[in-house]
Amino acid sequence: MYFSRRKFVQFAATTAALAVSSRIVRAQAYPTRPVRLIVPLSAGSAADILARQLAMKMGESWGQPVVVENRPGAGTTLGADAVAKAAPDGHTLLVNSAAFAASAAIYSRLQYDPLKDFAPVSQIAIAPVVLVAAPSFGARSIKDLIELAKGRPGQINFGSAGLGSSTHFAGEQFKISAGLNVVHVPYKGPSEALLDTLTGRIQYSMAPLVPALPFVREGKLLGLGVTTVQRSSILPDVPTIAEAGLPGYEYQDWWGAFAPAATPLPVVDKIGKEIVRILDLPEVNQQLLSQGAEARSSAPDEFTRFVRAKVESARQIAALAAIRAD
Repeated sequence: MYFSRRKFVQFAATTAALAVSSRIVRAQAYPTRPVRLIVPLSAGSAADILARQLAMKMGESWGQPVVVENRPGAGTTLGADAVAKAAPDGHTLLVNSAAFAASAAIYSRLQYDPLKDFAPVSQIAIAPVVLVAAPSFGARSIKDLIELAKGRPGQINFGSAGLGSSTHFAGEQFKISAGLNVVHVPYKGPSEALLDTLTGRIQYSMAPLVPALPFVREGKLLGLGVTTVQRSSILPDVPTIAEAGLPGYEYQDWWGAFAPAATPLPVVDKIGKEIVRILDLPEVNQQLLSQGAEARSSAPDEFTRFVRAKVESARQIAALAAIRAD
């Protein structure tokens, strides 16, 4: 009986060792065919630009084509669902934005579980959102804006790039933190929101840095504050919202890469290390800075914790602001 049990233990150990060895061999061979980077946003979006930068460098390094495929729609959930249901072998990846967390908060009938159906690979970049106002509004600072909004409850409108966008959540967090009663006006994109802010149809907007940059530099819109803890290198004269009148406020736009759940860890690690290598390249860093973003890579376990925290934060904001998409 003892001998039989001993043999069984040896067999189990050998089987486990062979399984680990097989996974390592598969990771070493990866990729064995073209890799798809699914971007659940339209061509020209920040996520699309980042994915194309990664795809070019990955393809050069791996000797396999890495193709970016845009699948926009339903708040990024269409593209995310395609990756969640893909074969877990690392040949189909998702490059998404902070909308990944937002969609988990505002859609009640997702076809996937954002925390169980993906293997987070690495964060890619972070960027601030900027709060801009037309000079005619009368707010020259965050303190001014808060004072004006509190004096006119329900009468001040702010714009965003759309329901569930990072600019929407940044605006709702600002509204909650400052204790304001202001009205959200969702647009189809940041350009439309900026133009209506410029003409005075709405009083202020939360916008990505790059589309807002020319308006702020030309003085057509006032940059009252950026949402991150530190000032932006491309708008150094614009204070953070925290330092300009709302201590403790912080919101960060972010992008990251995901694989389907059950993708072998050695494959996830290999993809993650390649992303780290690419983000360390000086030319890639410079490209990101020119787009108002900052390279920010992370190990898979670190990124997993980050994603869980962001999903929880988005759900709290959505609950407090009563944001629903269905």
